[in-house]
Amino acid sequence: MAKSIQIESSAQKKLDKQVGVNVRFITLVSIVVAFGGLMFGYDTAVISGAIGFLDQRFALSPSMSGWVVSSLLLGAAIGTAAGGYLSDRFGRKKTLILSGILFGIGTIGSALPSSVSLLVLTRILGGIGVGMSVFISPLYIAETAPAHLRGRLGSMSQLAISIGQSAVFIVNYMIAQSSTVQWNVDVGWRWMFALGAIPAVVYVIFMPFVTETPRWLAANGKRKEALSVLNRINRDEEVSRKELEEIEASIRQHKGTTFKDVFKKENKKALMVGVVIAFMTQWAGINAIMYYAPEIFKKSGASLGSSFLNTVFMGVVIVVFTFVGLYLMDKAGRRKLFLIGSLLMALALFLIGLSFKTDTSGTMVLVYTLFYLAVFMATVGPGMWVLLSEIFPTKIRGQAMAVSTISLWIGDYLVAHSFPVFLKEIGGMPTFWFFALGSFLMWLFTYKYVPETKNRSLEEIEQLFQAKS
Repeated sequence: MAKSIQIESSAQKKLDKQVGVNVRFITLVSIVVAFGGLMFGYDTAVISGAIGFLDQRFALSPSMSGWVVSSLLLGAAIGTAAGGYLSDRFGRKKTLILSGILFGIGTIGSALPSSVSLLVLTRILGGIGVGMSVFISPLYIAETAPAHLRGRLGSMSQLAISIGQSAVFIVNYMIAQSSTVQWNVDVGWRWMFALGAIPAVVYVIFMPFVTETPRWLAANGKRKEALSVLNRINRDEEVSRKELEEIEASIRQHKGTTFKDVFKKENKKALMVGVVIAFMTQWAGINAIMYYAPEIFKKSGASLGSSFLNTVFMGVVIVVFTFVGLYLMDKAGRRKLFLIGSLLMALALFLIGLSFKTDTSGTMVLVYTLFYLAVFMATVGPGMWVLLSEIFPTKIRGQAMAVSTISLWIGDYLVAHSFPVFLKEIGGMPTFWFFALGSFLMWLFTYKYVPETKNRSLEEIEQLFQAKS
């Protein structure tokens, strides 16, 4: 296995040399930009450790508990809507810097309030930053990376999300175990939120050093700057000129585009795929697990300490299998990973639900949850962001991806807000079987409507979707 990977790595380096790609430059830029996903990962997972203590601190009902968790997603929907316009108007880079600033203010603010209303307001503010960064980061990478590297580099956004989630599971566990339950109810949850300012500060410091995307520059009449960026990506100036001509030809087809054009007939197929896939990933229950993991484990029979420790195991699986996803994305392709992943996720969710009835210790719930996370992170998780970032034409990419991502936030909000009520009122088995249904429907949709996009340029993908429309 190690030998085959080494051979393949050597072959990839040879290919990069043949096509004249500056891999070091594009990789470093992608790493910095993808760091925005770490903010998203931290903020979505931090609530899983804090919500149990917040329930006690503010005497929250299941419905109000769901509102505290999902309020971030309301902000994310606002941030996504605003980010689509801002990134198309002022550039991907400037909008990403703004997202880091808003996230930093929001996460520090979440650590300070003495009332639920103030906590919700600061989470909404942080969510605006999250909503901007989580879809613009993969969009930026898609507009910058060469076709044969786009899947792998685009998956870095999911890797950053996974690292953020894994890190916060460890942070939550260490804080929760550092003192008494009462201390955590009074103070501990504040530290969980406050430490999220660290990735925001790092992001805002490093983002000014990256370039703007060549496609945004070309779309906004900055031809010289676009060619300069392409020359840093490609070692052959002739390749850069040819690529710029292809980009400009695509842009001319959409000259004078407005938001209404996102819904035009030629964009219908791509928009349908983006909206439905984004929503389905949330129906499949990923963020119910991320937001409520300790509460799920406690409900299945685990102790408080074991519940937090189980999330550390989750974090390890999340990061390890996201690397697997990075490896597979440009090898197996997006469509194949979605087809395999959605079926295996449906199986895992069915078994999680069944375990609520057959296992009183919580052990099998943990085992099947880890299986579910491994599959999601190796297939659907990174695949969704890569797919959303590459299926829309350049001129409408920011706004069209924003529409798709808002669909994701709507699904995420519905799951996050209703999950604690469902868990209490109907129990774990029906709840997770409902998520299994969502995963199976995602498989059906992928089989019927989602084409393969690997190793195609963004302009080729645009033609593919318009032909199918």
